[in-house]
Amino acid sequence: MKSYRASTDISVLNDYLEVPGLGFLAVNAFVIHAAEPVVVDTGLGLPDRDFVASLAEVIDPADVRWIWLTHPDRDHTGGLFALLDAAPRARVVTTFLGLGIMSTENPLPLDRVYLLNPGQSLDVGDRILTGFRPPLFDNPATVGILDAGSGACLSSDCFGAPLATAALASAQDAEEASPEELRAGQLLWATVDSPWVHAVDSAKFAATFQPLRDFGPSAIFSTHLPPATGASATMFDRLLEAPQTGPFTGPDQAALEQMLRTFEPV
Repeated sequence: MKSYRASTDISVLNDYLEVPGLGFLAVNAFVIHAAEPVVVDTGLGLPDRDFVASLAEVIDPADVRWIWLTHPDRDHTGGLFALLDAAPRARVVTTFLGLGIMSTENPLPLDRVYLLNPGQSLDVGDRILTGFRPPLFDNPATVGILDAGSGACLSSDCFGAPLATAALASAQDAEEASPEELRAGQLLWATVDSPWVHAVDSAKFAATFQPLRDFGPSAIFSTHLPPATGASATMFDRLLEAPQTGPFTGPDQAALEQMLRTFEPV
């Protein structure tokens, strides 16, 4: 993982995965440097990752007061329990459904949970963070963040895109990819991550972007895309095409066997 300060108020803890056939997908966590510091998601849980050590490059983990899980998928919760140990004053912001999903593997201590639904807000000392349901999501527990202090939108999976190289997935600005690559990648990711988008009413889908348009984010921080500054309207309009795109069909067993035949013998 690498970390960098993307704005005065927000640091990015960047990781990525290579997804065969798709490209390189950023896997970001964030720190909102509020009076009561907030960690947003906790990265991958792979054996060679140490989320707390990476976080310590940005902030003393003991100072963290809130751990906001945008949803309980494994690429968002990898370092959660290690961080709970390292941040004894921190509480986990999630939904009732998110809490239930996590309890099937490793239950959260209930005295360290703060339940928050889309439309509700959290006072973190010097700003208000408001939860919202992103227009695209792959988990019903998803709650993104609108940060009234910085004007940033932290959108969970929404607006993500697999990119052509690891360098692009690790870039500090989404615009390092060409507009054509961003459009293709974001529409591809929409169909991969939110396959239900092909069954929606287009007008109702478009209406889900209105709260974001009204907020007018200064930057969009997606888990699966480098930070995007000053291009929110373009990103909204781009994803409006998602219901009309072709559905994604992943590789089948024959394709897997063909791929395995290309590997070097161990």
